[in-house]
Amino acid sequence: MHDDELPDASALRFLVGSALKAARTTARVTQQAAAKHIGFTSGKLSYMESGETAQGADHVAQLMRLYKAPAEDVEWVVSLAVRADHGVLSTRNDDVWPDWFKLYVGLEKLAKRLFEYTNSFLPGQLQTLAYATAVLEDSLHIPARDIAQTARARIDRQRIIGTDRPLQTSAVVEESVLDRMIGSPTVMIEQLEHLLELMSLPNVDLHIIPTATGNHEGLPGSFILLNFTEARGIAYVEYHTGALYLQERSDVDLYTLTAERLIGKALSTDDTANAIQSRIAKIKNMERE
Repeated sequence: MHDDELPDASALRFLVGSALKAARTTARVTQQAAAKHIGFTSGKLSYMESGETAQGADHVAQLMRLYKAPAEDVEWVVSLAVRADHGVLSTRNDDVWPDWFKLYVGLEKLAKRLFEYTNSFLPGQLQTLAYATAVLEDSLHIPARDIAQTARARIDRQRIIGTDRPLQTSAVVEESVLDRMIGSPTVMIEQLEHLLELMSLPNVDLHIIPTATGNHEGLPGSFILLNFTEARGIAYVEYHTGALYLQERSDVDLYTLTAERLIGKALSTDDTANAIQSRIAKIKNMERE
């Protein structure tokens, strides 16, 4: 996200609402008592906690103090509420995203660090335009007429290079993803060579987990962890018709532990680079035959 872009207000409200609910739960204050404290109905407070309505900074501060939250928590939650008042969705590609995915796009812009485990395609932050286009060609969610724009929007979201706030990106990818031919051999070679280039960056950490590993913690499905400078992290789990945004500490801790174990079982960065280079050589040899 460049300096002249504004954050997505809905993403900020989601973070504020989650923080308010977590603080209230920890303080064991009922929703009715909290609402009465600021002159709201329980229903209106519920909307605040879900991020579905604007959260005035004054009301947020009153609630956090009612919950006896630590001063630093009060500060960052109020700061997010202030920013949400001025935030708008700052992407020209908003119309191509499914409604349930727009929140993720906003949260990704705000994130400082991202971890992704994937067993299907390479992470979006690491894709080339040609690979992204090939991935979307058979999508049930994207009309054929929108594929080119959606692929470009995916590339525009990337924050690994070309930004003053590079995204710290760590990923564990199943070995089978390297062998899955997406698009033409030319597309795959370009994509794999792109991975090798990105791996030389200090903010990119990529690991391949061998198929020979057998059973491991990631097999239930792909997931993403987003960590923020000013807010607690979230886990993001996508399915065919929507996604789960998990911010309960126990959920995030579980996915964080899963990420650590996956990295521990995956190949080293050097061995990962060798695995990628071997696939490039294999595809080139196939083209010569």
